Amino acid sequence: MHRFFGTSLLLALLAALLGACSTPTPAPEVATGTVTAPQPTGPTCPVPAICPVCPPCPGAEPAKPAEKPLQPAAWSDLPGWRNDDPQPAFDAFRASCATLETQPLWRAACVAARQANGSAAGDVRAWFEAQFQPWALVNPDGGREGLITGYYEPVLKGSRTRKPPYLSPLFAPPEDMVVVDLAEVYPELKNMRLRGRLEGRKLVPYYTRAEWAKQEQKRGAETLLWIDDPLDLFFMQVQGSGQVVLDDGSRLRVGYADQNGHPYRSIGRWLVEQGELEVEQASMQGIKAWARAHPKRLQEMLNANPSLVFFRTLPLEGSGPPGALGVPLAPERSIAVDPRQISLGAPVYLSTTYPNDSRPLNRLMLAQDTGGAIRGVVRADFYWGSGPKAGSLAGRMRQKGAMWVLMPKGHSPN
Repeated sequence: MHRFFGTSLLLALLAALLGACSTPTPAPEVATGTVTAPQPTGPTCPVPAICPVCPPCPGAEPAKPAEKPLQPAAWSDLPGWRNDDPQPAFDAFRASCATLETQPLWRAACVAARQANGSAAGDVRAWFEAQFQPWALVNPDGGREGLITGYYEPVLKGSRTRKPPYLSPLFAPPEDMVVVDLAEVYPELKNMRLRGRLEGRKLVPYYTRAEWAKQEQKRGAETLLWIDDPLDLFFMQVQGSGQVVLDDGSRLRVGYADQNGHPYRSIGRWLVEQGELEVEQASMQGIKAWARAHPKRLQEMLNANPSLVFFRTLPLEGSGPPGALGVPLAPERSIAVDPRQISLGAPVYLSTTYPNDSRPLNRLMLAQDTGGAIRGVVRADFYWGSGPKAGSLAGRMRQKGAMWVLMPKGHSPN
């Protein structure tokens, strides 16, 4: 189980280190007042001419300020708004109110959602229009399109004991991993944590995936399950949750518990950089095909991503695994977003296309999850559901899209 290392010694050390990093070097002192220069006693040099001011470089323009991430919009700006059935999104929003209703921003909308009676698409659409105002999401450069990827809940085969073919361990958070909540030192660093391990009195980075792989056999006490396919296990770490069908016929769900503190690196991008795949081949299906053809290089490929995810067992209930908001994800109605840009729980209208297709996919979604690779304003990960079909769609999804967040009327987010 991971620990929050909160001793005064460590926090004082962190404060000193972080404070030192953030303290600017003082500018040299400039003397003030009247100073009488010494008079020359011998020949003097002529006073040099003052250089003229250089004219501005032709064609140079000052940098434009970043665009505001949320800009007012009208309902008519949302492509296909009147064609989407918003009932599934309404159901997902009402489920989210179990968490949202404690927040003043969402309290009135949650009360109204519990009192709503209409079930026809037109009635539900009118309810959203009465409660919310759309705001267009805009990138810092002014662009209104971004990357829309997909994710899903894989279903793996496993066992509680190690035996062929169940040889790949799925781990719980390790006992020797220390988690430092930086908000205890600097409140402005809320939700930021350091993960490491102790070497004597020194806190050092925790093991990378490659370093961890060399000591897996010594980690038996932290093994939750054994999985039959190491690549399927890797992709479940990327997804953050999954179901496991055990060899005794039972089924359970596992979800994200913690991570080793190292950044996520795409193995698809690594294969492209190695010249092993073309960009258009670097889908989940393409990566699996490459791994089958190069089994001896499998661990080398996996180690290209130093990030390692640890799991916990969860009840097998609800429409999907719990997202970052703490409520079950709704297939094809939940998205993962960057919480620095979009409030978790907010309805988000998404305009994109189906995976590897030009057919429009315009749908009201709920921002119910986050992801390590989901960074930026116009950026989302579309949750397709559980199983192989959802996995096929998620693995092929890499589309352009536009997004509008729906905020309660009267609230100005900027």
